[in-house]
This record gives sequence, structure tokens and C-alpha cells, in this order.
Amino acid sequence: MRWLPAILACAALQSGCAVVAVADTAATIAVKGVGLAADAAIGTVRITGKAVGAVADAVIPGKD
Repeated sequence: MRWLPAILACAALQSGCAVVAVADTAATIAVKGVGLAADAAIGTVRITGKAVGAVADAVIPGKD
């Protein structure tokens, strides 16, 4: 019976750790999601820039 307070204290600490772990995982997923969205936006801008450049090259006479 004298170990009961220690066991309860350990159980309380373990549940606190679980909450921190879940919050950390959620934050990591959110940061990675933002990073993927930024990568997709940058890729889209690059493709759009290449398309605009190709159209400009076709329309504007060159120094050939």
C-alpha cells in the first residue's frame, strides 16, 4: 500500500508525457504540411515562369 502514491504519481506523469508527445506530433505534421504546400507553390511558380518565358520568346523577335 505504501507504493500506491508512487505508482499514481508515475501514472500521472506518463499521461502528461503522452499529451506532450501528441502535441509534438501534431505540430510536426502541421509544419511538414506547410512545407509541402510551399514546395508546391514554388513549383507552380517555376512552371508558370517557364511558360511565360516560352510565350515571350515565341512572340518577341530574337537576334537570329
